[in-house]
Amino acid sequence: MNEHTIDKIIRDRARITPERIAIDESGRTWTYAELDARSDELARGLSHGDRVSTLTGNSGEHVALMFACAKAGAILHPISWRLAPAEVAFQLDDAEPAVFLIEDEHVELGEAALELASVRPALTLADSPREPESRAADEDPLLLIYTSGTTGRPKGALLTHANCFWTNLSFDLATGIRPEDVVLQVLPQFHCGGWNVQSILAWWKGAKIVLERGFDPARGLDLIERERVTSLMGVPANYLFMSQEPRFADADLSSLRLAVVGGAPMPVALLDVWAARGVHIVQGYGLTEAAPNVLCLPPEDARRKAGYAGKPYPYVACDLSAEGELLVRGPNVFPGYWRNEQETANTFRDGWLLTGDLAERDDEGNYRIRGRLKDMVVSGGENVYPAEIEAVLHDHAAVADAAVVGVADERWGEVCAAFVVVGSPVSEDELREHCLARLARFKVPKSFTFLETLPRNSVGKIQKSELKVNA
Repeated sequence: MNEHTIDKIIRDRARITPERIAIDESGRTWTYAELDARSDELARGLSHGDRVSTLTGNSGEHVALMFACAKAGAILHPISWRLAPAEVAFQLDDAEPAVFLIEDEHVELGEAALELASVRPALTLADSPREPESRAADEDPLLLIYTSGTTGRPKGALLTHANCFWTNLSFDLATGIRPEDVVLQVLPQFHCGGWNVQSILAWWKGAKIVLERGFDPARGLDLIERERVTSLMGVPANYLFMSQEPRFADADLSSLRLAVVGGAPMPVALLDVWAARGVHIVQGYGLTEAAPNVLCLPPEDARRKAGYAGKPYPYVACDLSAEGELLVRGPNVFPGYWRNEQETANTFRDGWLLTGDLAERDDEGNYRIRGRLKDMVVSGGENVYPAEIEAVLHDHAAVADAAVVGVADERWGEVCAAFVVVGSPVSEDELREHCLARLARFKVPKSFTFLETLPRNSVGKIQKSELKVNA
């Protein structure tokens, strides 16, 4: 069956709206016809089932390659250029790609990784005269995305054409992209969100993507103004850094119709900062294994249910385990990890995907993410959720960013340690009093460490494993 394959998106758009702009990358534009034609050229060098590893920044050429893989039935394996050579080598050996395409900017990293790797993939696509044929089926993999590896060795999550089709359809039904939208895309294309949160949907609908190679907060504000951006998606750090720009207070944000946040819970205090500028950010929740869209708030509930991730997307089902772990089921859920049956089995229970995230559900069916199951701190027999403490810290006017981790304690078993980034002077005692006024005593961090920045991974998520080492 091939009714829901992603190649149909670009073929249909090239037929219906060939001259409409699909991508604008720093002034270099791609029409839908050009994107379709270039993906045809690239598809000629691919075979069904090939893994195509890439080391590249965001680019229109990379988008064309994704559609080429969709047309040929190949699997795109985008690798983070922020990794160390040994980490890149691990992914190459695990994926065993037929070809490894390296952008000029990342040649040094790619060559260093190849010296450590056992595989010897081709470094260019074959120049084949054959015409590309759509040989992909709905259940064929399209994307191989490796998890960040914060809790162990990275695992390659396979996302099928059907996974990508249904997650984009459900996103459209919940929050929507319009043909006239201008979408600012800053999430990296080595991450699932770089494809399945707005981008593929925008091309499906015939909208324009303003594609950035990376995220720069000042430039982000400039682009919203200049390009009249109507929609964007980011992680909390993206919105935090833009709000800290000196010109944020005067930036023209009037074109923004839809601003979505995911990757981690958005502090209510930061939601308030954007709301004061007339932008009501829509909270969402997802994970790579769900391609990634799971929960969202409709725009009209963004303020009323601030702090909640919302209800399941259409076609997605959620529940809570006895332990409070969020469970997910639906056509967006991945079939498993690449060549890793044991980890795949460990990730499912009775047909439900185990997210590893603790959540609670209100009477309306809205879910709030309380933190990672493994992040939960048990102090003196009491369960403590770092996300709750982090929200309180973010409420302090001097705190620009905060993270809380559990550390061993002889008396209580575990206690909480806070790491904060401040925008104005504040003492440890002041922060402790601020927490004592809002939290039970056993939840108040035992220590407060001031940092210039919090360690984050390639998609902006805080690396709590690094904080634990220094706690």
